[in-house]
Amino acid sequence: MKYDVIIIGAGPGGIFSAYELTHKNKDLKIAVYEAGQPLQKRRCPIDGEKVKSCIKCKTCAIMSGFGGAGAFSDGKYNITNNFGGTLHEHIGSKKAIELMKYVDEINVSHGGEGTKMYSTAGTKFKKLCIQNKLRLLDASVRHLGTDINYVVLENIYAELKDKVDFHFNSPVQKIEVIDGGYRIHSGDSTADCKYCIVSVGRSGSSWMESVCKELDIPTKSNRVDLGVRVELPAVIFSHLTDELYESKIVYRTEKFEDNVRTFCMNPYGIVVNENTNGIVTANGHSYEDPSKRTENTNFALLVAKHFSEPFKDSNEYGESIARLSNMLGGGVIVQRFGDLVRGRRSNTKRIEEGMVRPTLSATPGDLSLVLPKRILDGIIEMIYALDKIAPGTANDDTLLYGVEVKFYNMEVIIDDNLETKYKGLYIIGDGSGVTHSLSHASASGVYVARRIAECE
Repeated sequence: MKYDVIIIGAGPGGIFSAYELTHKNKDLKIAVYEAGQPLQKRRCPIDGEKVKSCIKCKTCAIMSGFGGAGAFSDGKYNITNNFGGTLHEHIGSKKAIELMKYVDEINVSHGGEGTKMYSTAGTKFKKLCIQNKLRLLDASVRHLGTDINYVVLENIYAELKDKVDFHFNSPVQKIEVIDGGYRIHSGDSTADCKYCIVSVGRSGSSWMESVCKELDIPTKSNRVDLGVRVELPAVIFSHLTDELYESKIVYRTEKFEDNVRTFCMNPYGIVVNENTNGIVTANGHSYEDPSKRTENTNFALLVAKHFSEPFKDSNEYGESIARLSNMLGGGVIVQRFGDLVRGRRSNTKRIEEGMVRPTLSATPGDLSLVLPKRILDGIIEMIYALDKIAPGTANDDTLLYGVEVKFYNMEVIIDDNLETKYKGLYIIGDGSGVTHSLSHASASGVYVARRIAECE
């Protein structure tokens, strides 16, 4: 089979590449190869009754399939260059913001009507944070919610399915450089193309590394983010979340001068399991539909770690910590903040007697046996700092789920067109190590699609 463009991965980057290509040049023959299932067939077997924990499916329905790992996320599209990756360093700050706004318009027009755009502009909380040694990052955020995000993806797929050849359950094993383009190998079949867009997301980090080694594409090490997911009564953070929805707050610890940051805030949401390469970690979701809301808010507290010589594999370090958590807890561990600071393991009785009803069935345990002291000390400092702007954060009954790990691909060396040293081979989205968010990944897909359309 021969195509003009083959896209590997049907996450945000791949989806928006396909969307833009079909709008810029209707004559292009386009294929998308995806390791997972179509959106409507993505079902995690965990039901809380018959199946209570991860059974390590061959292809994780949460992480892979149409929509990528973002399909069941909170559906937050942050429009900012202050976090979410370094796309702006390649294409320019103005262009990056412009493309993120364009992505937002598409999401709104495909089912996101009526969802709210939040902004930190002019907020009083910036001053409050500074007064308490915290820094609130500037951003606008469109919150679709897990439910509306699903609808948007359904509508985009409905528009694309007759214009693009989708190959689901078709992981790509190899990319081969041939005369005039590329040949991709998937199972027993091959397909050729002039342009190849690789958009495999964070879950494709190991595969991306192997491709770069085989094709001699230079890379450099990236970071890994380690920490916990905090769950507490929604009223404690309601003054922040009602106005900002998601507040990206950074704290520099006094003890080690490490940066601890909030990540993925989910007002009235739930804590969930996330499976990356068979390793179960914590994550969070929330819904736009008021009937699906809980009484809790959850968010991650993360510390970034970079490694150089002689050890360069940041992801391997993060995986080892997560495996330790899985070994001790059979999955995710949960601990009361009061138990952590007293140096004792949480048990079922103390958690049941607490004010916070857990939204995830996790194993009561002791996070101090899992996370390195430096990271845990930083998280504890951050919780006390947040308590000054959101009193009640440091309550004994606040729940900490561990571990939460954000894996980043090693950064692939690409030029300002997001192109590798091979002409026509583009690496986009979180698989590139350049973007770390739904909005940045989507914007990178649009950018590359326009480049290809211009060449044709």
